[in-house]
Amino acid sequence: MNIPSSSAPSNPHHEQIIELIEEGSRVLDLGCGNGDLLQALTQHKSVRAEGIELSEECIQACVARGLLNVHQGNLDEGLTNYPDKCMDYVILANTIQVIHRPLFLIREMMRVGKKSIISLPNFAHWSLRIQLLFTGRMPKTPALPYEWYESPNIHLTTLADFRDLCDKAGLRILKEIPLHGKSSGGFRKVCCLANLMADSAIYVVE
Repeated sequence: MNIPSSSAPSNPHHEQIIELIEEGSRVLDLGCGNGDLLQALTQHKSVRAEGIELSEECIQACVARGLLNVHQGNLDEGLTNYPDKCMDYVILANTIQVIHRPLFLIREMMRVGKKSIISLPNFAHWSLRIQLLFTGRMPKTPALPYEWYESPNIHLTTLADFRDLCDKAGLRILKEIPLHGKSSGGFRKVCCLANLMADSAIYVVE
C-alpha cells in the first residue's frame, strides 16, 4: 500500500502497521496516545477502531480529532471489559517497555484479539552496545532519549528476548519486521543480524 505523502502517518512505524491490517478490520489500539494511528487506520483501511489510553490529555486530543471510541484505562489491569476474540487485531505500538506486567498484557491481547501487533525498541542495537562498552553508562538514542532516572521505560528488551518471551507464552510469531531508523526520517528494513542491526521491530503474533 502506498499512502500519499500528504496523508501519510507522522510515525513511520505506523505506516508499517497499517500495511499489516486488512480493510474493514476491527482494531483495538492500546496506549493510543493522541490518536495518530487510529486516525490513519480509519482513513486508509476503514477499520472499526477503538483505543485505550491512560492520559486524560491524550484522550481529549483524540476526541478533538473526532475519535470518540477511545476509553481511559490502565493497561496493567488488563482488558477485562473485552470478551474473547472480539477484535481482529490488538495493537501495542512502542508501549510494551512502559508496562509493569508485559507478559500478562500480551496474554490479554491474545485473548481479546485474533492476532496482535507489537512494536518495540531493541536494546541490543549495536550503537547501544558500543555506548555501554566504552562509556560504562546507560546509553541513549533518538528512540531511547531519556536519562535513566527520567525514563518511562521500565522493561527494555531485545529482539532475542522478545522471541523467547513469545515462546514461553506459547505464542507463534507470524511476522517479524526488523527496522533501522534513518537520519533523514523513516525506517529501512533490516535483512540480516536483526538483533544487532535493527533499532526496533514490529511483530505479528497469534
